[in-house]
Order: sequence, then C-alpha cells, then structure tokens
Amino acid sequence: MGDWAAHIDTAFWVTCGAIVVLLVVSGFFSGSETALTASSRGKLKAQADKGASGAQKALALTEDSERMIGAVLLGNNMVNILAASLATALFTRVLGDGGVALATLIMTILVLVFAEVLPKTYAISNPEAAAIRVAPILRWVVAIFSPVVSVVRFVVRRVLALFGVSIDPDSLILSVHEEIAGTLALGHSSGSVEKEHRDRLLGALDLSERTVEEIMRHRSQIEVVNADDPIEVIIAQCINSPHSRLPMYREDPENITGILYARDLVREMHRLVTEAGGDYAAIGKLDLSNCAREPYFVPETTPLDEQMQEFLRLRRHFALVVDEYGALHGLITLEDILEEIVGEIEDEYDTTHAPEVERGADGEVMVDGAMTIRDLNRTLDWTLPDEEAVTVAGLVIHEAQSIPEQGQVFSFHGYRFRILAREGNRITRISLRAMEDPTEPA
Repeated sequence: MGDWAAHIDTAFWVTCGAIVVLLVVSGFFSGSETALTASSRGKLKAQADKGASGAQKALALTEDSERMIGAVLLGNNMVNILAASLATALFTRVLGDGGVALATLIMTILVLVFAEVLPKTYAISNPEAAAIRVAPILRWVVAIFSPVVSVVRFVVRRVLALFGVSIDPDSLILSVHEEIAGTLALGHSSGSVEKEHRDRLLGALDLSERTVEEIMRHRSQIEVVNADDPIEVIIAQCINSPHSRLPMYREDPENITGILYARDLVREMHRLVTEAGGDYAAIGKLDLSNCAREPYFVPETTPLDEQMQEFLRLRRHFALVVDEYGALHGLITLEDILEEIVGEIEDEYDTTHAPEVERGADGEVMVDGAMTIRDLNRTLDWTLPDEEAVTVAGLVIHEAQSIPEQGQVFSFHGYRFRILAREGNRITRISLRAMEDPTEPA
C-alpha cells in the first residue's frame, strides 16, 4: 500500500478542494429545489409587485416546474456523481482497494448532512426568501440544461405512456381554489383562522361553484301583489310589507307582469295628490303600469358569481328565477348572494323569526326542513354532502327515496335524522344528531 503520507501532494489538496466545491454546489441545487417547490406563488407575486426582481425570476421558474425540477435534478446528480468519483479515486490512490468502501461511507455522510439536510432545512424555514436569492443563478442553469431536460422529459413521457399514464404539462396538481381552501381549513384547525373569517373567505371562493337555485327563495315563500285587487289594497300591502320590491301578477300568481318598488309607488302617489291640489282621493286614479318596472328573469342554473356580476352591471338588486321550462321557480336578490359571503344581513325592517338552528340536549339540533345543507354545515361545522340535495329536507327525501312520515328516524352520513313535522308533502321540521361513530353505516 505504501506510506499514505507520500500521496498527500498538490493533486491531493486540489482534489479535496474540488470535492468541497462540488458539495457546496450540490447543496445549492438541493436547497434551490426545496425553496422553489415549497414557496408560495402568492407571496412571490406580492414581492414581485413591490419590485423584487428575484421574486419575478422565481415566479418565471415555477411557471414550468417540471423543467425547473428536471434541470435542478440533472445538475445535482452530476455534481454528486462527480464528487463521489473524485473521492473514490482519491481514497483508492491513498489506501488502495480498501479506499472504495471508506470513500462511499464518508461521501454518504457528507452529501447527506451538507448537501441535502442542511440546505433543505434552511430553505424550508423561509422558502420565499431563499427562492428569491437563488432564482437569478438558477434561471441560467435551467437555460443551459434545457435541451437535455427536454430530451429527458420526452423519454419519461414515452415510458409512462407504455404503462397507460398520461401527463398533461398544463395541468396543476392543485387548483388555486383548492390550495386556498386547504390553507384556510388548516389554519382553522390550528386556531390561527377564526371560523367566521374562514366561512367568509370560502363563501367568496365558492360563488362560482354554486348556482342561483341553491340560495333562491322558493316561489311558495314569495310575497306577490295581485294587480286586479283594488288600488287601496295594493298600496296598503306595499307599504306594510317588510320588502321594498314586490312582484306583481295578473290572474295567475306565476304570471308576473312587473315589479312594484315601494319608492316608485309613493312617488307616483305624491305626484297625483300634488296635481290634485292635495286631494288624497286622487290616489284612486293611480295606474300601476306607470310605476311598475319590467321584471328581470334569470335561469336557475346561473352561477352565483356570474349573477352577481350581472346585478352590478345592470344596476339591479332583484331577479325572478325560472326553470328550464320558463316557469317561475323562485326569487333571488343581490343581498342573498352577499349573505353567502358575510353571513345573515338584517335591518330594522326584517321580520323576526325563530332561529334556523335550535340546540337541544345531548347534542341534538332542530332545524327547518328548508334550511340549506350549506348553511347547516357552516353553522355547526358539519360535513353533510350537498351534491344531491340543496336543503336538509331534500337530503332526507333523497336518502329515504320517499317522503317520510312524522316520527320516522333515519341514519346516514354519520348523523341521525328524525322527522318532527310534516305539512302535506313538505317536511317542515327535522331533528339531527351526530352519531357517536361517524363511520357507522347507514
């Protein structure tokens, strides 16, 4: 083997220096990969908007994460293999054939500690700051390795295609909506996000996923005005109503001919009385066609975000909802959509009513059958599914495949449902209780 000291010459130290440099470069690649994959694009965008050039470069790199990761892995593997080869040659020269095992052991420890764990721990502690620092250098690395990475990507996709796996380069693992929703849910579970704040933010996010039909007031609950009634009756109904806008019909309640605004009605009454010299009997000449406005109809399948944009564009706050056959189905207002975000909005003219959710003993809650599943989930933090039904009563009917009788009890989705009241074919009151074992089959 010879005297190992005789081998410590200039070449020995140059090789040691090269190994150290390669370990540093390997650490740079490892930390860069972690920083860019763990960083939030939202935070990077905020930094870029403030003028941080590194943040803009980091955003550009993460636009094509597959190419970026491919270039980083290529560079990282190249320097690691080169460092291991130099170490093996160095130890073999000094110790002979026994140096291979020692070189493997030492390089494994050095790469693990200084080229993997240490840089990745630093990067994960503040990924955005690290990404901003490494982006200017890494973009050149990606540009240089891009041709090789493109070939590797082509080969990888062809191999995956043999196993029936298709890769869409434009698809995202998680949509922005899912990412934000998941972050809010995680923040709420950890206590850093209040339930009210979570509900408001999720309510705004979910507008595009929900339709007018889910939050409209059903036609059976709409207060309407009969245009054939005496004018005195109509005026009294409009003034005494808690609503400022009332649909007006002729002959059939579903034949809506106009919308009466209380302010327009009062303004027309004032005009008639003034022109008659203060004679209030002139109100009897009031023509509803002069103050009723054209009704605005919308399909029941319209997404809430689109409907809100239409309300704002048309400067309207009130729309009648029709089904696919053109029949009146319900009514929706801009306030109804806003309530999906901020919660219930009440003013001094709102009529008082019993709370939608009444809590009883042993975790039992009583709800109105017309309460939406979404509102129930938001109020109680439950997870009842709302894909097949909008209201709690609708969910019971869907699961029971019939209209239950009063007193019947059902168990599904981890909850126990008891029918408290039924009027005709409508379930009006339901008692719910979470079962002890949510996984218990229905």
